[in-house]
Amino acid sequence: MANIKQSVQNILNLADIKINGNRSWDIHVKDPKFYSRVLAGGSLALGESYMDGMWDCDNLDQFFHRILRADLEKKVKPNASILLSYFKAKLFNQQSIRKSKKVVEKHYDLSPDLYMSFLDPYNQYTCGYFKNTKNLNEAQEKKLDLICKKLQINKNDKVLDVGCGWGGFAKFASKKYGCHVTGVSISDEQIKYAKEYCKGLPVEIIKLDYRNLRGKFDKILICGMIEHVGSKNYKNIMKKVSNCLNKDGLFLLHTIGGNESVTLGEPWIEKYIFPNSVLPSAKQITSASEGLFVMEDWHNFGKYYDNTLMAWYSNFVKGWDKIKSKYDGRFYRMWTYYLLCCAGLFRARKAQLWQIVFSKKGLKEGYLSVR
Repeated sequence: MANIKQSVQNILNLADIKINGNRSWDIHVKDPKFYSRVLAGGSLALGESYMDGMWDCDNLDQFFHRILRADLEKKVKPNASILLSYFKAKLFNQQSIRKSKKVVEKHYDLSPDLYMSFLDPYNQYTCGYFKNTKNLNEAQEKKLDLICKKLQINKNDKVLDVGCGWGGFAKFASKKYGCHVTGVSISDEQIKYAKEYCKGLPVEIIKLDYRNLRGKFDKILICGMIEHVGSKNYKNIMKKVSNCLNKDGLFLLHTIGGNESVTLGEPWIEKYIFPNSVLPSAKQITSASEGLFVMEDWHNFGKYYDNTLMAWYSNFVKGWDKIKSKYDGRFYRMWTYYLLCCAGLFRARKAQLWQIVFSKKGLKEGYLSVR
């Protein structure tokens, strides 16, 4: 056991993390079986052992920031199950219509009460725009307004929101800009909530897979949805958007982005949070859009996702008492791990947040970037 513990410590030394140390990012091991478990199972076992209470850390976000900045994920050999998943992702479409429902059932069809316990009043489950503010609610309104301005939305526009969530953008854009918004989702819980949330506004909420998109729109938004599409389907979704966009229209893609082109998500996130999901790279996005769109603007504000996630975590902890009757302690540790490991991910700049504006043929008068 001593040799196994030392092997784990040797790996953590690369990130200046101590076992049972006294700094906020050091880990505290409660069960000695943790060492053999994490050595055999890698990042998946690291997350599962945390959920099982085998170890703790005062500041998980700092722990992950150090691990990721040290590139430990590249210095530890993947195990056989990870390699098998990699080859499956290479060979098969993990985001087919049938498989795309898995992430909805696992994540988005959880009770809206969970999400409303930590989100802002517009129910935004994507990165806020923390320019000149430290307040989550203000940052999310700034993000929504930024999208509307980048899309040049006016009261005569028909707007399509692909992956509309709980209707936050639809409500904001229709109220503030007077446009008509059609929101589509495949989550029954989100659709039910969004319809009630947007009642009385020029908003239509439809259950529809993006592969079945139809109609013509002046402006189209995909915000926090393409991460669930998969690299084998990027060209298809771009074609669907192009077919639905009027010739003088604009399309805005708001997405988390990966620094490298991959076909497989992180094992723990894949199993417990977002099944069959993966981050697109800049290369994958531009390749998928080639021949269909002109890229008018590319804006990276990934550093604000750290702010967003830490605000979500703070709200989640504060609101736990109101919702904990529906969940158990392992669920609480799972969501703690999820929110804080993602905060560390963005703090380490291993993931980005991009807003990309496309036109079909290029705007004749040019595009004026909005920041």
